[in-house]
Amino acid sequence: MSRREQLGQVLRFALVGVVNTGTFYALYLLMHAWMPYFAAYTAAFVLAMVGSFFMNTYFTYRTRPTWKKFLLFPLTNVTNYVVQSAGLYALVSWAGLDTRIAPLVAALAAIPFTFLLSRRILVPGAARDAGPEPARSGPSRL
Repeated sequence: MSRREQLGQVLRFALVGVVNTGTFYALYLLMHAWMPYFAAYTAAFVLAMVGSFFMNTYFTYRTRPTWKKFLLFPLTNVTNYVVQSAGLYALVSWAGLDTRIAPLVAALAAIPFTFLLSRRILVPGAARDAGPEPARSGPSRL
């Protein structure tokens, strides 16, 4: 994969993140009007994650969705949460960053991790393509 293609994936991933965040928030506000806030939050989170799966599958990575990918995709959200939480703690506790700014910085720092994991889950052979070419023995297959 060329650098241009990789950059395109990163930009599409960022765009999906912006759209997904807006979708989540709109769903939350809509559902919160008629259900308790935590139920609205949870429902909006799940619906936004399903939407994120399909947007990333079709738009970001241009691959086909499968049940296996769908079931593995929540790992990207867990990774995002862990990286953001650790980053938030480090930025506030160790770096002394303002608690109003630190979550935004931590979220930005989590993007590469989330991108790489989502790519690995959604794109067949992505891990193989990212590393050095494996040594081949015998005739190559096309």
